[in-house]
Amino acid sequence: MENSEKRQPLDALLDGLDIETFFMCRDEAEGRSLMLALLTQLGFSDVDIVFIEHRGPGARVRGRAYLHRPGASHPFGGQCA
Repeated sequence: MENSEKRQPLDALLDGLDIETFFMCRDEAEGRSLMLALLTQLGFSDVDIVFIEHRGPGARVRGRAYLHRPGASHPFGGQCA
């Protein structure tokens, strides 16, 4: 495959993309808000928080950006599992 024919990584995703990090924040609400803002800033519009735990100076947060939700049709044909 030539470089010009390679698929872009986001074009090959079937469902979604998870991002996990530790935010310095006051509580879970602030951590949730920071993750949702980050995912939106990265250009994703369908986003959720799938894990959050506040400990000490901040929160461990895992956010998910959905490209294709389960049950939705996708560009590969058929439906997502």
